[in-house]
Amino acid sequence: MSDQQQPTTAPRSTRRPPPDPKAVATDLYTLNHLHPSTAHNSSILSRTLENSTAQGLPPIYSPRAFAKFLALQAKAINAKHCLEVGTLGGYGSIWLASENPGLKVTTLEFDPHHAEVARDNIATAGLTEQITVHVGPAIETLPTVLSDIQSSKLEKFDLVYIDADKRNNWNYFDAAIKGCRKGAVIMVDNVVQGGAIASEDEIWNTQEHVMGARRVIENAGKDERVSATVIQTIGEGSHDGFLYAVVL
Repeated sequence: MSDQQQPTTAPRSTRRPPPDPKAVATDLYTLNHLHPSTAHNSSILSRTLENSTAQGLPPIYSPRAFAKFLALQAKAINAKHCLEVGTLGGYGSIWLASENPGLKVTTLEFDPHHAEVARDNIATAGLTEQITVHVGPAIETLPTVLSDIQSSKLEKFDLVYIDADKRNNWNYFDAAIKGCRKGAVIMVDNVVQGGAIASEDEIWNTQEHVMGARRVIENAGKDERVSATVIQTIGEGSHDGFLYAVVL
């Protein structure tokens, strides 16, 4: 998870509330049973988070339960090529690749320092051959990836995960569809924003993270290339949710 551009700082009242302790405890309980410390990739995932913290990266990586869900989704659809917009320290990419040995992950990161840390984490995990990090604004690097798909240098996307600067949610979504096969899955994280997307309070109409979430939801609903829904979530990531779309 990473912002491709430095986000505008919003007042505390315009951010979703902290996670409920019971929801966090539930995540920890289920993870301890469904992905214990003895799991094959547990140690490399822990090292990824530890190194990312040590290198000064913000703690905005995807919640662990959701990261595993993403990796299992790739497995369920037998994904061969995944696009991730927003690398941060490579935690999501490492989940995807370590759970799916045949999967190619293309991940886009705006911040050079984040990309450097991610590449170090990916190398430590032994996944350099599976994961390619592109550095720069995703709105500029994504066309290069799409060109490689068009020229058959890369396979079409089977799975797309967008977790970057929220104001560009729709721009990334719209561009990514062009590189997807029919039946591909596109997920856009953090679109519920604690319920702010449905609030009539005027304060939300000035917040880019809320307006970006609304735009991708509203546009996807009118786009005949996809069929989509929103799934609300609670847990380590507080009250939020993601847009889930299938390319038709």
